[in-house]
Amino acid sequence: MYDGPYCVLSIVDNHTFKRIAYEVLDHDPSQDDIRAFFRRFRDALQQRGLLLRGITTDGSALYPEPIREVFGGVRHQVCEFHVLKELLRAVLHAVAKVRKELAAKKQRLGRGRPRTKQARRAAYRNRRLQAKIADLFEHKSLFVARTLTPAERRILRQITRGLPQLRTLREIVEQVYRLFDRRCRMETALAKLAKLRMRVRRFQAVGKTLSKLFSPNLEKALTFLDDKLLPATSNAVERGNRRHRKMQKTVYRVRTRAHIKARIAIDMLREARAAGRSQTTQSLHYARDG
Repeated sequence: MYDGPYCVLSIVDNHTFKRIAYEVLDHDPSQDDIRAFFRRFRDALQQRGLLLRGITTDGSALYPEPIREVFGGVRHQVCEFHVLKELLRAVLHAVAKVRKELAAKKQRLGRGRPRTKQARRAAYRNRRLQAKIADLFEHKSLFVARTLTPAERRILRQITRGLPQLRTLREIVEQVYRLFDRRCRMETALAKLAKLRMRVRRFQAVGKTLSKLFSPNLEKALTFLDDKLLPATSNAVERGNRRHRKMQKTVYRVRTRAHIKARIAIDMLREARAAGRSQTTQSLHYARDG
């Protein structure tokens, strides 16, 4: 998480959603910083007799090499959300490109009402193109939604009439979502991915758009299918980051490196004492009730 000129590195237990290690840097992190951070965490685990079974990160290139050097062959899961985010962003960019191509087909007309038959045809054609452009903009979310209702599928068929590349794009997006189905194994998902990549290569109209399908991060994002305890996303870290940013809106002075470190330490102390604090509060309520 970036906080002004500082970068906060965090390791969070994805089952209890508690931060267990952190570091505040006054510069952009490098692989050396990540490596030192991981080694400090590994030493803390060894002192407590604990073993790391898996780690989930975003798609940054900073993590794979330090993870191999420090933790060896531990399972490394790339966050499913970050991988899908990049892919769906490319799909929305492709839809926007189609809208621009349709807008370029509109003919220039003079001012006033079209008087000739040819001008009236051109005006009618421009209105239809503009309606198509408006529909593609209004319903662009249908191209990246995980599931569609029957009504939404009818709308999608209507707005993609005459645009087969967009229908193909939507079909491929649905196949990508099916890769992350917990009911299948990683080997099955990789076989589906190989067939999907072959299909994308055949469609030159969408091949460049879906170049993210050939990223090795997509294969790492399927690691969780063979391990039920391994989380598919880095939501635990993101939740802690959102809590930190929400706190900053009310505690403005948490802006220096020392204050950021102190505030995170206080939050970790509160989390460690949460169970005892809850028990004390409950006992006080019982005492007040007599």
